[in-house]
Amino acid sequence: MSTLTWIVLTGLAMSAIALVGSITLLMKKATLDRIVMPLVAFAAGSLLGGAFFHMLPAASQTIIDPIRLYLWTLVGFAVFFALEQFLHWHHCHRASSDCKEPLTYLILIGDGLHNFLGGLGVGAVFLTDIRLGIAAWLAAAAHEVPQELGDFGVLIHGGWGRRKALVFNLLSGLTFLLGGVVAWIASEAIDISFLVPFAAGNFIYIGASDLVPEVNKHRELITNVVYFLCFVAGLALLWCMRLALTP
Repeated sequence: MSTLTWIVLTGLAMSAIALVGSITLLMKKATLDRIVMPLVAFAAGSLLGGAFFHMLPAASQTIIDPIRLYLWTLVGFAVFFALEQFLHWHHCHRASSDCKEPLTYLILIGDGLHNFLGGLGVGAVFLTDIRLGIAAWLAAAAHEVPQELGDFGVLIHGGWGRRKALVFNLLSGLTFLLGGVVAWIASEAIDISFLVPFAAGNFIYIGASDLVPEVNKHRELITNVVYFLCFVAGLALLWCMRLALTP
């Protein structure tokens, strides 16, 4: 398959993950709470593993100047920090009683921008190497599952109907595909190698600053051990992929 075909197919698959939120309607809250946090811990490990085992090593092959490499990584980190601050992303993801109708639109805008930037980065990784792109996509997908579960719950809590929440979540997810196609088009005119460390910075921010704190608040030893093992499992998966995909 061509690189563009890979970008389009994985973009559509990422958008389809938005539909996973509908299963929250079939679950008891206690069941949902039990599965979401382990998934969040696993996603954190996957994102950090994707950044450190795949994306940054690949970026170092095309960006020789280490300062430029680290600069673009920090830019990617800072952009997501600014995006989350501006859109009050943490506030909405907690589905608290004061996260009502106006903030449901903020969470969709935030997700749309997040997915677009993620699509840019992952699309650029596919343009560097198909195998590397698959690893980056899997890391991003691991993050999307618990995020979409939370987002759907917030929209329903904010008064949205099930069908409306699913449609708008899906539209928000399609911006990932848009970002990937934009990266492909831009690659015809400019050098987009900087987007690989930029995406790595995105992954590091989401994993370390957004997800790890969510699973690092519990006093029970057994709960902390389970979450840590899920985190390590995410790292191990991406490390094994690194070993498997390295010629």
